[in-house]
Amino acid sequence: MHQRPLKFSLLDYTLLALLLSAAGYITFRITVQLEYNWNWSVIPQYLFRYDQEQGRWVANYLVDGLITTLRLSLWSSLLAMVLGLFMVLARTSSSLFLQLVSRCYIELMRNLPPLVLIFICYFFLADQILPRLGLETLVAEGPEWLTGMVGWCFGQPSSLVPFCSALLTLAIFESAYVAEIFRSGIESVSRHQWEAAHALGLRRHQALIHVILPQAFRRVLPPLAGQLISLIKDSAIVSVISIQELTYQGTQLMASTYLTIEVWITIAAMYLLLTFPCSMAVGWLERRYRRRRV
Repeated sequence: MHQRPLKFSLLDYTLLALLLSAAGYITFRITVQLEYNWNWSVIPQYLFRYDQEQGRWVANYLVDGLITTLRLSLWSSLLAMVLGLFMVLARTSSSLFLQLVSRCYIELMRNLPPLVLIFICYFFLADQILPRLGLETLVAEGPEWLTGMVGWCFGQPSSLVPFCSALLTLAIFESAYVAEIFRSGIESVSRHQWEAAHALGLRRHQALIHVILPQAFRRVLPPLAGQLISLIKDSAIVSVISIQELTYQGTQLMASTYLTIEVWITIAAMYLLLTFPCSMAVGWLERRYRRRRV
């Protein structure tokens, strides 16, 4: 199916002119009415700095925060996918007990504010459970390769416990929504697909893995991608427990430099740098699946 080339109409040009006019008016109000002194020249030094000891450029506050946000989003997304898939398998199983457990978990997570959940997990997991596991001691006293791998995947070993607390909180919260997305995809597959799989001699788990889930995944790809992109944005909330991700670093930098607008515009652009490629990748996957179906 060929797509028609996009053409700009008079309405498009009008809307573009209105958007540019609004941006200019806001800039005028900030500069003239609020007497705000723009100072974009100092922003690059908070992205990268030159380390005299190492003799090279290294990441500074904002890029460090971006890397922490990327780590947090990546691991929590993977864990949320695993938890969500496990919960939806329990929700659609023939066991009443598993159905009740999954239903209670999903409804509880979906009806709790994420900020409350973060505080509960932080003050319970970080103070009571995670320190007893001795993760920081294990990493500190372990071989050099283990320390390097943990530092590359999760950041500084000294902040491993709060980072894991934030990661688990985001994964637990988002997995409930992922489970509901998967459930809608599984239930959208025709019942005849199950019957055809059973007629071929496949058991329930074999039919689910080889027949139902591939079709369900293609159908839920857009909402699932939207949820995972939302997770990247929701990761900003862990700044309240002093996880040094992008929003936290921006708050500290704004408090010390008073460059309010420059800092937050830069942070907005960095979040867009994370989320926009994800949207493009999902669009590419959708087009690929559409071509395969044709």
